[in-house]
Amino acid sequence: MMQSKKIKTLLAFLASIMIPSATAAVQVVHNEKSLYRNILVYEEDGQRCLSFTRQKQSARQTCQSLSDPSEFVFSYTRMMMGALYLNPNPQRVLIVGLGGGVLPTALSTLFPEAVIDVVEIDPAVVKVAQQFFGFNPGRNVHVFEEDGRVFIKRAGKTDQRYDLIMLDAFDHEYIPEHLLTQEFLLEVKKLLTAEGVLAANTFSSSRLYHHESVTYTAAFGDFYNLRVKLKNRVILKKMDGLPAIEEIQRHADQLEEKLAPLGFGREWLIPLFSTERDWDVNARVLTDQYSPSNILNSLF
Repeated sequence: MMQSKKIKTLLAFLASIMIPSATAAVQVVHNEKSLYRNILVYEEDGQRCLSFTRQKQSARQTCQSLSDPSEFVFSYTRMMMGALYLNPNPQRVLIVGLGGGVLPTALSTLFPEAVIDVVEIDPAVVKVAQQFFGFNPGRNVHVFEEDGRVFIKRAGKTDQRYDLIMLDAFDHEYIPEHLLTQEFLLEVKKLLTAEGVLAANTFSSSRLYHHESVTYTAAFGDFYNLRVKLKNRVILKKMDGLPAIEEIQRHADQLEEKLAPLGFGREWLIPLFSTERDWDVNARVLTDQYSPSNILNSLF
């Protein structure tokens, strides 16, 4: 009897450390440790979520509404789609970082003829996205299971070009440091077409914010800065220059009906577009020689 009680106590403890912010309402759907990270899929409050840590629910990579899987749950995915206001009809897309596959799934639905390349370093994440989040690679959606920087460097040597590049690679803490540097961003820049658009997901409240901002400025010049306080910041840049807000509004009008099923539109998104430099312009640029993200990325 005593042994049985100890086992039950141990199982309860294990459950508490495996489930983010564990409550009775949380149901673990899948749990595994891959070569790169812990992978946890759980359901709570009508959502299915993917997390790369067992301890912080704030580290959720993807959440999907169980009643309407097409609706975007996170503000950052909505902001990333703001890239379409700069180029409303991309035909070749590169996404670095898969998560649950929300972005490539939405883009392939909106633009069924577009070719979408997705780079994800962890094969286990690809399987989880397919099994639990409805991600479905197909004729025009290709998955490459490798490091994003390796893929981009190789693509640059073969003169590949993309109309839209989305940077959305995160581990359990933050963006891998080799995907933060000026050298990396210049490699990305080389892959963009003349009217190509970059969309990069970062944090809005991080000690890296100032360093990231000056690094993106050094590589790309001025950009649109979409920011939700204490959450994410998305950087948008078009290679042939930043379109005026009037042009963005015209594109938003064209896309309103298409984006409506995702749960947002121009009224929410356009007010976030800003070119204000709300960072320390004297911050040090991140380089392959200086990228101490493990020290700088702690939240305020």
